[in-house]
Amino acid sequence: MPPSTHDTSPDLRFLFSELVRLETELWNAVEGRLRADFGVTLPVFEFLQVISRNPACRVNDIVAELSITVGGASKIVDRIEASGYCARSANPGDRRSSIIALTPAGKRLLPRLTAAVDDELRSRLGGGISDRSLVQLAGTLTRLRAAVQAGGTADKKTA
Repeated sequence: MPPSTHDTSPDLRFLFSELVRLETELWNAVEGRLRADFGVTLPVFEFLQVISRNPACRVNDIVAELSITVGGASKIVDRIEASGYCARSANPGDRRSSIIALTPAGKRLLPRLTAAVDDELRSRLGGGISDRSLVQLAGTLTRLRAAVQAGGTADKKTA
């Protein structure tokens, strides 16, 4: 149930619940589309994006960007590599890590996945609120994530 309209203090538990449910519903919709159209999961898409943006990508780069564990990231990279969408090579600067790069198959797949994700998100979010509100929401969520990661609270003046 939404918070009372008479109370001006935010109901943080309600906000938390709404954010979690929205994330789950969007994840399920986008992943369902990727599975149906390409036979891949949403993490495959997210990893391919990170790898494509980082010329000397390591598992730790994926961990940092996606806020996941090293073990989880390594397992997913293993699966993506087994599917032929990325390859590992020795890191010349650090023998303890590998460089991960998209294969030609991964480079061909990523734009197709991106178009499907964009289409699905546009259909799910496009009519809900204005483009301006979506931009504002993205900025607010970015600030909130930074505050959560820092272990503090978001700046009340800008959030």
